[in-house]
Amino acid sequence: MKIRIYEQDDQAQVVALWQECHLVVPWNNPLKDIGRKLNNSAECFLVGLLKGQIVSTIMYGYDGHRGSVNYLAVSPNHRNMGLGEQMMNAAQNQLISLGCPKINLMVRDTNLDVIKFYESIGYKSEAVVVLGKRYK
Repeated sequence: MKIRIYEQDDQAQVVALWQECHLVVPWNNPLKDIGRKLNNSAECFLVGLLKGQIVSTIMYGYDGHRGSVNYLAVSPNHRNMGLGEQMMNAAQNQLISLGCPKINLMVRDTNLDVIKFYESIGYKSEAVVVLGKRYK
């Protein structure tokens, strides 16, 4: 798999992948999320390609305290091939090079397959409560 930074021409394929992976929910407009990322550390938005087709994505960031990961997606037709781990490694390596000491990520508690995936690559559930307040 070739991993590269997201390009504007990728938008339709990325949104279709996110829909296929059930990452698009009514309260998260994918076009707005892409636009926000492009305005804030666009280099931390990667796509993975096989035969010229986008089969995986990842958004990540570092605020100087902790790293974060969002929109890790792998096409259902390409799962269990190590692609998700490759995308995580690309993000983790970049975050580590920036001095990031820890990566946090959020997974819906009903998404057991994704939780199992993250556990398989060394992530652990932590006793924390995630609080949020939506503005837009």
